[in-house]
Amino acid sequence: MTAKLIRNAYEAVLTMTAVLLCWSAALLLEGVAGLHTDVLVLACALTLTLAGSQRTADTGRRLTALTLLPVTAGASVFVGRLIASHYAIGAAVYTAGMALAIWIRRYGPAATKAGTLIALPLVALLVVPGPALPPEAQDGLVTWGWSALIGALACGSVWLVQGLADRFGPWRPDPAPAPPARRSRLHPRPSTRMALQMAAGIAVAFALGDLLFDDHWPWVVLTAYVAASGNRGRTDVLRKGVERLAGACVGTLLAAGVAAAGLTGHTAVALMFTVLAIALWLRPLNYAYWAAGMTCALSLLLGYFGQNAQHLLPVRLEGIAVGAALSVASAWWLLPVRKRTTPGLPRPAPTQEHAEA
Repeated sequence: MTAKLIRNAYEAVLTMTAVLLCWSAALLLEGVAGLHTDVLVLACALTLTLAGSQRTADTGRRLTALTLLPVTAGASVFVGRLIASHYAIGAAVYTAGMALAIWIRRYGPAATKAGTLIALPLVALLVVPGPALPPEAQDGLVTWGWSALIGALACGSVWLVQGLADRFGPWRPDPAPAPPARRSRLHPRPSTRMALQMAAGIAVAFALGDLLFDDHWPWVVLTAYVAASGNRGRTDVLRKGVERLAGACVGTLLAAGVAAAGLTGHTAVALMFTVLAIALWLRPLNYAYWAAGMTCALSLLLGYFGQNAQHLLPVRLEGIAVGAALSVASAWWLLPVRKRTTPGLPRPAPTQEHAEA
């Protein structure tokens, strides 16, 4: 366990170094180009989510990331604006994009990685408070360009840090084992089932989020996505939903303590990065640690943007509970994906279509 904690700490340091590098570049860009502070949040969110998928990537996968991530980062801004102006249409486009990212897994490992890159900016859109750049700052085309540039900066930051670590660091990344090449007997195929489950969960999350939580609908949608992503069966979705809710409760208590201490400004930003680093370190042990850290960090972010984070924490918990319930319901009752095992034999590794995004 000690060795695992040390290795986890090393990987967390690499990820946070890449995040801080991209954040610094975005901060410089913000000052030079007169952009909005939200561009910093976009930079951190993209780098944080990209780092894990690129740790063992080869040159081909990295070139794919450099092609797809800037394009999808720019496109996600338009999706965010569409949701803001035409909620129902924007929600439908967002839901279709997330379902597509899962459905294309049927075409093999390369398509699975491409689906991950499609989903990353859409997930970041739920973290960023509003479009990456405000409408009054730039027109639509330039906004797309700045967001695409942030996507390219995220790729460069991750590759630079991980490349230097592979060359001079004490550990090399452990390559993920290739899933067995066997075709599932389920009809529809697992990728189709998971795509339909994700679409149903997110679509209802958008509807209930707008109905019950007004402008805080992203909390419901984000939880519905997180709990159902990488679906390895009904029990797996239930476990992740419970862990996310439990972690959010702990994060709520932490955020309440920070709010009571009155920490603001640069101190709050430094604490936010510290919380993220600790959450990354403990995440491989249990997802609840990550959920707790993200809840606390997002509360600090809301406070930085002037919102009463302490007042919103109970509402956040309610949104997380609703999103978790929706993902569990869709996984259990809409074309469930069941894992098959043979008595007396070890549980087989997941197929490519069950691999996590």
